[in-house]
Amino acid sequence: MSTKKIGRQTAALAAPPSILCAANVVGRMEGEGPLAACFDDIDQDDTFGEATWEQSERAMQQKALALALQKGGLTAQQLDYLFAGDLLNQCVSSSYAAREQKIPFFGLYGACSTFGEGLILAAMALDGGFAERAGVVVSSHFCTAERQYRTPLEYGCQRTPTAQWTVTGAGAVILQRGGDGPCITHVTPGKIVDKGVTDTNNMGAAMAPAAYDTLCAHFQDTGRGPDFYDCIVTGDLGELGGELLCELFRRDGVDLSPSYTDCGRLIFDSRRQDVHCGGSGCGCSAAVFTGYLLRELRAGRIKHLLFCPTGALHSPTTAFQGESIPGICHAVAVSARRDS
Repeated sequence: MSTKKIGRQTAALAAPPSILCAANVVGRMEGEGPLAACFDDIDQDDTFGEATWEQSERAMQQKALALALQKGGLTAQQLDYLFAGDLLNQCVSSSYAAREQKIPFFGLYGACSTFGEGLILAAMALDGGFAERAGVVVSSHFCTAERQYRTPLEYGCQRTPTAQWTVTGAGAVILQRGGDGPCITHVTPGKIVDKGVTDTNNMGAAMAPAAYDTLCAHFQDTGRGPDFYDCIVTGDLGELGGELLCELFRRDGVDLSPSYTDCGRLIFDSRRQDVHCGGSGCGCSAAVFTGYLLRELRAGRIKHLLFCPTGALHSPTTAFQGESIPGICHAVAVSARRDS
């Protein structure tokens, strides 16, 4: 029996699936950032026409998936599987958004790394011959996340300097067997890494060790170094977490900075938008990938991308009980063309 596993954690896909189409929707603040031209739909009041914030997030997922299907000239019934997730308890945004789709459904929770988890599982299903097409859609909403994880907006609490701004956004991609590209060629699922950080307002510090662990595993398993990739992008480490990741690699004598950036840095302009340490949330990496990064891949300005969404796997209950924050990072290698 042949195996696609290389090294300890990585799989090299034998029939790399391609990204057929993608779409995103974001809120007003994201639409005022530097990537505004990369978004398909920008809602000006963050409600998306709904009565509650949770219903708004549900509507974001529905709209992102509908736009992606429209771009690909597909109906929902032409998808074999849907992989979806969000930040809310029991992933209600995803399950409620999917209930009208009539697609076999996998609900995922990887915190802010959920988009990477979805890409990996969908790519494996396609590479394994279990499907012809699969969709991945995730979302986050600033107001729903604040209500669940910190304090409702009505409280008007002051945010700490290390805090990040949960992105109001959703991103959807449709993967298919075959196609010219961009293609997912290698996947490195991450391990839980917990260095004892307990400050829920400093998730960058909690997640940076997990990003370091997964990137090291990917480089070791594939024999590639950071210089193989035109762009290495983590999900939402933000300013502080990104600096910590680069420092961890500097201690190994590796300079990650020439090709490294972070979706939480890209989506906002920290000089004129009050986001403290940058963006976070499932929608952060999803909106940046389906907008800016995919555009750069299709244009050939990025030939090899290592996309590494990160997640802080805590809950309000564990935080109140004084538990530390487990971190996770999943790495997805994407080539602009199948033959590259």
